[in-house]
Parts: sequence; C-alpha cells; structure tokens
Amino acid sequence: MIAWLTGLSGSGKSTIADAVDRALAAEKRHSMVLDGDNLRLGLSRDLGFSARDRNENIRRAAEVARLMTETGLIVIVSLISPFVAERAAARRAAGDIPFLEVFVDTPLAVCEARDPKGLYEKARAGSIPDFTGISSPYEAPQAPELRITTRVETVAESAQPLIVELLRLSAMPA
Repeated sequence: MIAWLTGLSGSGKSTIADAVDRALAAEKRHSMVLDGDNLRLGLSRDLGFSARDRNENIRRAAEVARLMTETGLIVIVSLISPFVAERAAARRAAGDIPFLEVFVDTPLAVCEARDPKGLYEKARAGSIPDFTGISSPYEAPQAPELRITTRVETVAESAQPLIVELLRLSAMPA
C-alpha cells in the first residue's frame, strides 16, 4: 500500500513519514519512505522546479512507490505535490494497490514560523520563484483518506492516525 503525504513545505510531512516508518518497523512491518528532498538528491536530481519538472518528479515517485509495493513494502511518500491533478495521477499509477492520500494540514503561518530550510524567507524576498504557498498555489485535498494536523500536536499524536490505519490495512488479507 501507498500512503501519499501532501502538504506545504514545513508542514511536517517528512517528520511524520519518518515516525510512521519507525512505528511500522517496531510492529515488524516492512516499509520505506520516499521523501521529496531525498528524491531530489538522487532519482530526480536532473529536474528543476518548473511545472513540467514537478509533474515528472511526482510521476517518478509514484512509479517507484508502485514498484516497491510489489515487493511487499508499505511505501510512505512525502512530497508537497501541490496540485489535485498530480495526486490523482499518482493514485492512478498505483493501479489496484491501496492508496491513502494523507493531507498534512498545517496553516501557512505555522509552516513559515517553522521554516526549517529558510525557504519561505527566500520566497518572500523573491529569491525562489514559484514557491508553493507563496507565489504558486497549493490545492488542498477535498476528500483525503486522512487529514493530519500538526499545529499543536506532538509528532506522535500527528503520526498515530496513519500508523493505526496502515497497521489495520496491512493486517487484512490481500
């Protein structure tokens, strides 16, 4: 199965994905995190941030996630994936593999206050064009399988609903 975490930069996607991965390992479930930042360092290092390149990055992540699930892994994808159409394409790429769209719903102001990479400051200064949430839109999911908030919740509290759902689904016969 694939859990596709989407949300603004700094929303907590990667942190939640890592916490879920650790919890699944503790339950003897085999999982893998595909993180947007890590993909950009390897598989997608040839891509920029144009609309075309962003679409290709998401396409690659979806294809790799599908391939990994075929080996029995639970795949946790952590990508901004700002557009409904991109996330729908990722779901289609999964085919008949269970696909959970997980909206990490964190207000822009909270993401900016966290700004772990200093990206919002650079985007506000005009140094980063087409930055999601500032100069490029983020289309929030209207009907995600899970909505996780990270405004005041601890990492464990935020990750728990996804952990519970993945454990439930992974216990079901195929």
